Amino acid sequence: MKKDTVPLKKIDSVFSLKKDSVLLKKKDTISLDTIKPKETIEDIITHVAKDYTIQDAKNKTVTLYNEANITYTDIDLKAGIIIVDYIKNTLFAKGIKDSTGYAQRPIFKQGNEETEQDSIIYNFKSKRALIYGLKTKQGEMFTYGEKTKRVNDSTIYVRKIRFTTSEKDNPDYYIATDKAKIVPGKKIIVGTSNLVLADIPTPVFLPFAYFPITTTSTSGFLIPAFDTGSSDRGIGFQNGGYYFAINDYVDLGITGDAYSNGSWGFRANSNYNKRYRFSGSFNFSFENNISGIRGFSTYSKANNYNIRWSHNQDQKASPNSRFTASVNLGSSKFFRESQNQFNVAQTQTNTFNSSINYSKTFVGTPFNLNVTAQHQQNTNTEQITMTLPALTLNMNRIYPFAGKNGVKKNPIQKMGFNYTLDGKYLINTTDDDFFTAKMFETARAGMQHKTGTNTNFKAFTHFTVSPSINYEETWQFDYIQKKYDATNNVIVTDTLSGFKSYREFNTGVSMSTNIYGTFNINKGRLKAIRHTFRPSVSYSYRPDFEVKYLKQVQASNDPSDLEEYTVFDQGIYGGPSSGLSNSIGITLNNVLEAKVAPKDPDSDEEDEKITLLNNLNFSSSYNIAADSLRWSNVSFSAGTRLFKDKLAINLSGSLDPYKVVASSTGSPIKIDEFNPNIFRLTNASLTANYSISSTDFGKDKDGDKNQNARDPNNAADVIGADINPTDRFGQGNNSPNTNKKDKDKKTQLYNADIPWSINLAYSTNYNNNGLDGGEIGIHSLVFSGNVELSPKWKMGYSSGYDFKGGAFTFSRFNFTRDLDSWQFNFNWVPFGTNSSYTFFIGVKSSILADLKWDKNKPPDRTLF
Repeated sequence: MKKDTVPLKKIDSVFSLKKDSVLLKKKDTISLDTIKPKETIEDIITHVAKDYTIQDAKNKTVTLYNEANITYTDIDLKAGIIIVDYIKNTLFAKGIKDSTGYAQRPIFKQGNEETEQDSIIYNFKSKRALIYGLKTKQGEMFTYGEKTKRVNDSTIYVRKIRFTTSEKDNPDYYIATDKAKIVPGKKIIVGTSNLVLADIPTPVFLPFAYFPITTTSTSGFLIPAFDTGSSDRGIGFQNGGYYFAINDYVDLGITGDAYSNGSWGFRANSNYNKRYRFSGSFNFSFENNISGIRGFSTYSKANNYNIRWSHNQDQKASPNSRFTASVNLGSSKFFRESQNQFNVAQTQTNTFNSSINYSKTFVGTPFNLNVTAQHQQNTNTEQITMTLPALTLNMNRIYPFAGKNGVKKNPIQKMGFNYTLDGKYLINTTDDDFFTAKMFETARAGMQHKTGTNTNFKAFTHFTVSPSINYEETWQFDYIQKKYDATNNVIVTDTLSGFKSYREFNTGVSMSTNIYGTFNINKGRLKAIRHTFRPSVSYSYRPDFEVKYLKQVQASNDPSDLEEYTVFDQGIYGGPSSGLSNSIGITLNNVLEAKVAPKDPDSDEEDEKITLLNNLNFSSSYNIAADSLRWSNVSFSAGTRLFKDKLAINLSGSLDPYKVVASSTGSPIKIDEFNPNIFRLTNASLTANYSISSTDFGKDKDGDKNQNARDPNNAADVIGADINPTDRFGQGNNSPNTNKKDKDKKTQLYNADIPWSINLAYSTNYNNNGLDGGEIGIHSLVFSGNVELSPKWKMGYSSGYDFKGGAFTFSRFNFTRDLDSWQFNFNWVPFGTNSSYTFFIGVKSSILADLKWDKNKPPDRTLF
């Protein structure tokens, strides 16, 4: 131990002391470089200037003038004048005064953060800065401050500060406060604040404020909208709650309503998205609505709910399988009684539909699988039908007799076979029994196998003959049994579990050809008309399969009063086909086209082909096996598109060749006698859709003509956007600034174009039972469109007129004003059972989404 302690003490006390006191002192007098402490400037400072650079060796300063620029580590500073002091380890930057004013204001950039200011002093050693006239952007938020102290890279203190999301040099609005703390990329915390509009202070004050400015979603409270009694619910609030930013893939919003009369509501909304995999959204709503006062006859209470789920799989996730979902189910009266839903499209729709689908293709085989869960709900009758699930296995057509390399020349080689397996578990229930055990009591299950083959060959050169044969086998896992109850004089039907099956087949042959005729006209630009005629004759045969399964049950006290039935009658696929079918079918298809010369006869353009008549079709059949009424009705359809495909007209109907007489009860019945007028028009329907817009009369600035023209074969959006107060923009899909072109549009006060569009949909139908004479059923014209009154003002409308009822149909108007950093929306349903309005004005930015004023008057809800 002595050996360890003694030498070490000598080294510490003597050797080191000499080195500290003597050697360093000598070096200090000889060379300043050898005693220089650790540099506070950690990297090379690169500097440039347009006019001049002055280096003061005595004071160790560098002055840069006009378009000065300094780069140091991750700092990039541009200004009119920059002065670097190497003794104080500071730099000073400011702008230049010229004839235009104060120019070349310093722009300080460090990492992803960038600020603009009047002047700045920055210390390389402490990383602190003193800034005057600050302008910086954190996310969507612009910050203006008179005096700013940057403590470090993570904390900034500002005096006399203004916050805004307006991108203008003179902001539309701002929130003014005396002092604030900024944590770049995370948050802004301010004290007492005042809202200023167009440089005019408002009476709106906040004791404090917190603004998250992270690039990712942040959890936080959702400010409710207060209702001061626009309905019999009393006063209350709507859509208050909390937003959970769970992670980068999924979020959750919980909101609720509460009113003084006891009504309340709850909603859960979630969105999820995983890139290259899947995306979707889930929404659940529940409302407890109370009307009237408890104890009075007008008091009523209703609980309604709605579930919506949308799921979409990315095509890149799995090329051979796909899973999708579109669910909309709940109480049939949810949208009609809801106090916080203005989904007008749903109130005008009588059905809810849902589908969850999984499909898979088995690579290398002709098979593909499809599994679907479906839901259909009639909101008027409250009847619900579900298949849980429906399974379909398909085999694509195969050609087992094809020649080498798949060559198919003769009828045997062209013979193809297909197969389909269809299985269902069907549930029929009502709103009251939904989600209860009772809904499964009447469930039905079954499977059906279908296979068939066909081929074709040429006959008489111009005719194509196509024979076919099809086979079906049906399995049912439940069946019915009927018996007569003499006590109550009724037929009792029992549903029993058990396997039952039946088989069917049919065969047929068809022959078709194409006949072309050209009529040369050569008048004006019209050169010729071409008529394409496609006649087809078919023969089909199917035996009577029902007869072998028929059973009889006594129907009344009379033993001879018997009723026939089969055990399959209430099954999913019904019973076997009844009656012998031995029929001949006739189909006639026509197409008319015109050949038109170009407008300029000297041009090299080819003749233009124009379709005059897309189709004119007639079809009927003759049943050889029937003892009477062998001819079926003649069905016809016609369609054309005019005015450069902007007007689509479709006509369809049915013609009856037989007479009609009144039965003993007064109802019409057919007799086996031909109508003296050859045919009687039993029903017909006519629809026409037309779309036109301002772009049809000229080219837009990009030279694209009519790029937004609506397909005339699709019905116009006559309902319009949804009014939904849960959407902070108050107008559903018409969210502002979704189009960059619209966002960058400049306002023209004079000679401005006024874009507009009109969509028209006309429909009527006719019915004639042969006794009472024909009558018009539906006869209405609906119209919708948009008018852009100015680049900032837009108006949309949708309405219609019922000619038969002599009244306007559902009408709706919406007005939108782009206020740059703000958005104004007003949606109005002026009359009818859904008479309502919503008013919204608020900041577009999501950071200040709660800076808004919205007011709504819901429709007068009646609790059924």
